[in-house]
Amino acid sequence: MTHSASLPQQGNDTAASHTTRPVLLSALLALVLLASMGLSLSLGSFPTSFGQVVHALAAPQDSDITFIVWELRLPRILLAVLVGAALAVAGAILQGIVRNPLASPDVIGITSGAAMAAVTFLALFGTGLSIHWLPAAALLGALLSAVLVFSLAWKRGITPSRMVLVGIGLSAAMGAVTTLLIVISDDAAAMVAYVWLTGSLYAAQWQDVFGMLPWLLVAVPLCLTLARHMDAMALGDSVAQGLGVNVLQSRLVLMACSVALAGAAVAFAGGLSFVGLIAPHIAARLVGRGFARLVPVTALVGALIVLYADLLGRVAFLPKDLPAGIFVSGVGAPFFVYLLHRTRYHRQ
Repeated sequence: MTHSASLPQQGNDTAASHTTRPVLLSALLALVLLASMGLSLSLGSFPTSFGQVVHALAAPQDSDITFIVWELRLPRILLAVLVGAALAVAGAILQGIVRNPLASPDVIGITSGAAMAAVTFLALFGTGLSIHWLPAAALLGALLSAVLVFSLAWKRGITPSRMVLVGIGLSAAMGAVTTLLIVISDDAAAMVAYVWLTGSLYAAQWQDVFGMLPWLLVAVPLCLTLARHMDAMALGDSVAQGLGVNVLQSRLVLMACSVALAGAAVAFAGGLSFVGLIAPHIAARLVGRGFARLVPVTALVGALIVLYADLLGRVAFLPKDLPAGIFVSGVGAPFFVYLLHRTRYHRQ
């Protein structure tokens, strides 16, 4: 009797642990992110102590480093956090709706579409006008690329496998066009294009931060409202339909959220690859695959990845300022090979 009566209590304890663990991990990662942002504010080509940084943040009118902290470092750090979170959540959405652990914004052509549009804009208008309109051109390219993928993949509905195959083909084609445009562009435009394609947060401004923020504030809550639909679709389309989920409608809305997040991130920070691939896998190891608990942890992990990649680019090779995308790719490429090998091994 005593043993059987304890079973419900054990079940309640297990359910509580599943509920509290993601919350505690999210809080811990948020604290790590805040500490990392403080560290990043203190490091750079101009030496500043943590106390000086705190003073500049609290009383900018009385600090000698107000311009360095408020205009050079803080916008760049905040943009790194927003871009990393957006790319990570976009990757988590794609891996969920495509049901493929190797899916990311790069796979279905979102990044390639943004890159081709941005390089086309640079080739046509040079580097003068592009300072203000390059993000808009890149975002438009990402959206048009996603529409093209959906149009070509549509055949009495859209299946994940067909969408991935179409995305890979379009990504390769747009990559070839991008390379051709760089080759025929003048030297100044080609140099800007190369840096942008690598993924750089250099010279980030407050207008970039305020331009990036609304995309996160709209897309992330919207995708969270469909968390149960995502979990149902992970079991297969037929099972999800049996549970009352409108699979096509849910997939379109979630895909729109992913495109908006990835497109905006690429528009403001360039071609940062692999963030959308790495962060969801790390988060899944920490909290499991439930979409509602996966998204916040994924966003925080992605923010940390880009923040530290940008920090390394700023301070590791002074006085040079290297693009953050170099360091993300340095970690992401081996991780992709590992995932490919693991997936192939499990299938065998």
